[in-house]
Amino acid sequence: MNRWSCLAAARRSERGPRWPFVVDGRRAGSIDAAGALALAAWPQWFGQATDGAWRLDVPAAERDAVFAEVNATLRAQGLIRAWRDEPFALWNEDGALAAVIERASSRFWGAQTLGAHINGYVADAQGRPQQLWIARRAWNKPTDPGRLDNLVGSGVPHGQTPRQAVCREAWEEAGLHPHELAGLTAGRVLELACDIPEGWQHEWLFVYDLGLAPGRVPQNQDGEVAEHQLLPIANALQRAADGEMTTDAALATLDFALRHQLLPAEEAQPLAAAFGALLVVPERAARFDPPVA
Repeated sequence: MNRWSCLAAARRSERGPRWPFVVDGRRAGSIDAAGALALAAWPQWFGQATDGAWRLDVPAAERDAVFAEVNATLRAQGLIRAWRDEPFALWNEDGALAAVIERASSRFWGAQTLGAHINGYVADAQGRPQQLWIARRAWNKPTDPGRLDNLVGSGVPHGQTPRQAVCREAWEEAGLHPHELAGLTAGRVLELACDIPEGWQHEWLFVYDLGLAPGRVPQNQDGEVAEHQLLPIANALQRAADGEMTTDAALATLDFALRHQLLPAEEAQPLAAAFGALLVVPERAARFDPPVA
């Protein structure tokens, strides 16, 4: 089990305490010590309660503008990294929309984000996966440049479901047409809560599988993938377990391996127990990604 470093990485906390970030009386994220020091510059909008929790005191109609102003300053101070110019939702703990923020800022605010990945595989005549398509992230990506990834991986922007986001990215990252996604099937949903270089990652990762025909070679369209490799299952799993993949991609690959029973039983059993601690209850996940009829 120890060789799957992604399991420990999904719960790694190395930067000390974090305090709740509250909007309308409901938790919407968390703030670390550096963040708390920075927010003291805006006492008209942010305050800290006696229990340490930081609260936003701004009417709902004004929040997006306030976050835009604050995030621009935090970016200039180096506290927000890998700016994307992409809107992400800021939800409270009940799943209600509290504001719309810049994607990169979600790590500063400790906000819950959604990610979606596709395990692209080639199966034998009996339908058992034999090979996995692995992508190498472009060397100029703002996060994890050059690391190995799944066939398709995406953050989920405001206004899209995980399935919608991953279907859009399937064209951009792999050149897959809509009709080729008819066989897309949902795996499980995993929760990451960990320190990363950009801040605190609190993400629900929606995993999908997609069988590709032999000879169908993915073609990147947006410049964000350096190359695609078709690897034998054992090779792909080894590289995921050894930390060559991003944490998200390795977890999505492990989910695929466990569901399809691709690991020896003596390895799979202890892995399944540890992996279970990351699983999101399907009923909770469904509010963000309703089942396809």
